[in-house]
Amino acid sequence: MSNNTEIVHQFYQCFASKDVEGMVSLYHDQVQFTDPAFGTLQGERAKMMWRMLIERGSDNLSITHHNVQKINDTVQAQWHADYLYGAKKRKVHNEVQAQFRFKDGKIIEHVDDFNLHRWAKQALGFSGLLLGGTNFFKNKIQKTTNTFLDKYIEKVRS
Repeated sequence: MSNNTEIVHQFYQCFASKDVEGMVSLYHDQVQFTDPAFGTLQGERAKMMWRMLIERGSDNLSITHHNVQKINDTVQAQWHADYLYGAKKRKVHNEVQAQFRFKDGKIIEHVDDFNLHRWAKQALGFSGLLLGGTNFFKNKIQKTTNTFLDKYIEKVRS
């Protein structure tokens, strides 16, 4: 197993045990994170996103990962998140494909890809079924998640 695949395994082991500081310690200071729900986040903002998600969802979050493999200069992995979402506590099972690049022994780029429409159907019910596959929804969810992140960062720093 290459050192980079070990880093990815460690990242998900920390995620599963809700050790957010362990997770973000594996990120390079100039990391770039991208996913359908947040768009692209840079550096400390990407680290703060993980802190917010772990803090807000730690009661009901279950993470598993598998199929971690080195392909050329990247490491790819699959991971699953099971949790209850929102005030209605809807069950969500999200299947994510992840890709990582490395610099100086740390994760410099992390891209998570998942079916946003499938996620929206589970998390939001009927409205997610209707709108979850549209660009309008993707833009709206990214604006909403980034607003939550802005408020979280403001709260932490005050």
